[in-house]
Amino acid sequence: MKHLNRNQFLVKLKSFGLLLLMKPTSIMPQQQRPTPLDPKLVQEFVRLGHFDLENLKKRLSETPALLNATTDWGGGDFESALGGASHMGRKDIVEFLIRQGARMDIFTAAMMGYIDLVKYMCELYPELLQSKGPHGITLLMHAQKGGDQAIPVIEYLNEKGITK
Repeated sequence: MKHLNRNQFLVKLKSFGLLLLMKPTSIMPQQQRPTPLDPKLVQEFVRLGHFDLENLKKRLSETPALLNATTDWGGGDFESALGGASHMGRKDIVEFLIRQGARMDIFTAAMMGYIDLVKYMCELYPELLQSKGPHGITLLMHAQKGGDQAIPVIEYLNEKGITK
C-alpha cells in the first residue's frame, strides 16, 4: 500500500469532494419524491371525510395517497379526512379510515371513547388537555361528538378542569 504525504492526501481529498459536488447521484442515489397531490383533490377528500363514506371510499380507491393527506384551510388550520370525521362524530368513517392505515391522533381517540389512550397521552403530556384540533375544536368538543361511548373521556376531561 502506497503512503501519501500530507499534500498528496489533501489533493486526493479535494478531488473526492469535487466528485461529490459534481455527481452526487452517482455516489449517493437520490430518491425521487412523488408528484404532489392536487390540492383541490385533497380538499374534496377531506370534505368527504366529514359526511360521505361511500364517495370517500371511491376517491380513496382511485387515489390511495389521499389517506393521510391534509389541507390547510388557512392560517395553519390543517385537516385530514380522519380529522373531519372525528369532529363530526362519524365513527363509521373513522373506523374505515383507521382500518386503511390512517394516522390516528388524540382527537380521534377522544371522539371514539378510547379513554385509556387519552389518559395515557394526557398524563405524558398534560399540555394536550388544552390542545386544539382542526378549526380550533377542543378535545372536549371531539369527545362530546362521540356519544355514550365517549362519556368516560368527557368525565375524565371534566375532572381535569376542561369545560370547553
